[in-house]
Amino acid sequence: MKIGRWLIAGAVVAVVLWKADDIIGTDKQQSAAPPAATETAVAPPAESAVSSDAGNDAGESASPTPTDSAETEAPTGDAEASDTPSATPSTTPEAPASTPDASDEADNSNGSESLDALLQLNAPDKTVKVGKNGIATVTNSDSMLVLVNKKRELSSTYAPDDLVKPNVAFSFSGDSPKQKMRKTAAKALEQLFAGAKEDGITLKAVSGYRSYATQKSIFTRNADLKGEEVANRTSARPGQSEHQTGLAMDVSSASANYELEPKFGDTKEGKWLAAHCAEYGFIIRFLEGQEDVTGYSYEPWHVRYVGKEAAKQVMKEGVTLEAYLEAATKA
Repeated sequence: MKIGRWLIAGAVVAVVLWKADDIIGTDKQQSAAPPAATETAVAPPAESAVSSDAGNDAGESASPTPTDSAETEAPTGDAEASDTPSATPSTTPEAPASTPDASDEADNSNGSESLDALLQLNAPDKTVKVGKNGIATVTNSDSMLVLVNKKRELSSTYAPDDLVKPNVAFSFSGDSPKQKMRKTAAKALEQLFAGAKEDGITLKAVSGYRSYATQKSIFTRNADLKGEEVANRTSARPGQSEHQTGLAMDVSSASANYELEPKFGDTKEGKWLAAHCAEYGFIIRFLEGQEDVTGYSYEPWHVRYVGKEAAKQVMKEGVTLEAYLEAATKA
């Protein structure tokens, strides 16, 4: 009986152990399931990460656009910067090419040797041609150092091809050809007016470029009103006017009622102009007491562009342009 009981008890224990093992195995499988679920859960982030990258590649112009585009342009800028050294040599030689046309021809920023060479090229005796009619016509009309007077005329067909309107105040309203000057002279006039303003001086431009035909009309009118002899001292005959060069401008002020009269030279504006115009490349063309040389009465309002270096020498020496060019080319 005891043996039978032990056998029964053993069988029960075996069954219990088998069931326990089965239960434990099931628990193991269930406990293993979460990791599987976790791996499955991890998978979607991986997929979303891929789609996010694809979105950035395809649509970086969305919210990150400013930053991304800036970062994208930065390398471009660096690349351009790295190309700059190679670009510089190509642009550098072009600078001298533009210098002879106006500012550098006249400013003579390369030094006295350049000015000396320029003066020799524009020597009065080398830049005039006498025609069969006996009229002496200048041959360097486009030069910043062209000398025009009663003995040296411009062709009736000459007109500068670079006339522009300087950004300065004028004594009259509306548009007119007499507001224009050659490009370099116009730029210099803007700087002169700006310099005057900084010193508390207000200037206004009155009359710049005049064509041959316009000057002919002006002289004829003055001759009719004042007589030819008087007109010849106060206004130029056609072809003999500096205004036709596009390098001259008549300037005045409210204190002189914007009139072109000798009294302008006594105003604070006129005095400032005489003292500082050379700093900007201009000279007072018709000096007081030099009528026998220039052929015209004193005109403190008439400034003529010749470039900074030449202007400084002319004004420092207190001579006419005629005397300066003659002396400079004979030295």
